[in-house]
Amino acid sequence: MSLKKDDFELVRASRDGDQEAFGELVRKYQGKIYSLAYGMVGNHADADDLAQEIFLKTYRNIKKFRFKSSFYTWLYRIATNTIISRRKKLRGDSHLELKPQVLDIEGSPYLATRLGGEKGDRAMSSKEMKKDIYRAIDMLSDKHKEVVVMHDIEGIPHSEIAQILSISQGTVRSRLHYARERLQKELSEWI
Repeated sequence: MSLKKDDFELVRASRDGDQEAFGELVRKYQGKIYSLAYGMVGNHADADDLAQEIFLKTYRNIKKFRFKSSFYTWLYRIATNTIISRRKKLRGDSHLELKPQVLDIEGSPYLATRLGGEKGDRAMSSKEMKKDIYRAIDMLSDKHKEVVVMHDIEGIPHSEIAQILSISQGTVRSRLHYARERLQKELSEWI
């Protein structure tokens, strides 16, 4: 049994034309990239297309990787730029699918209290609430939405987000704070 290669070895092999090595990188990160795309665009078809586009761009640009950051950070930077570009084109679509984590009401970072009591009794329906949550997230600017998706949905730590987006950790925290305030305001009828 062979030892698992690290990312840098796989990148070097990919740069030399080893498609198996690149395939291993894809297998390693496809779940995370798909999840990021889905969290940002909100539907499976677009997330699938984006994941393919992201890995195609990565393959075409693998020789530009400079080994100054982790491959994961570089890949996420390509992913976020690609997703933001696509989101600008999709603004008119009204896909309303969400990842289950976004709709976990009890654990939601956007809803300060559990739904219940008077406000919970007059809640429209689960489907309408999902639409409201998605609309609230979608109303965020791309720079705020990407940190919410990366941190609150994907669980990526502030330090990695800062590295991926080439911003400071303070900026990450600031964007998260602003986004959460805005989401709580937009979802006030559910709180």
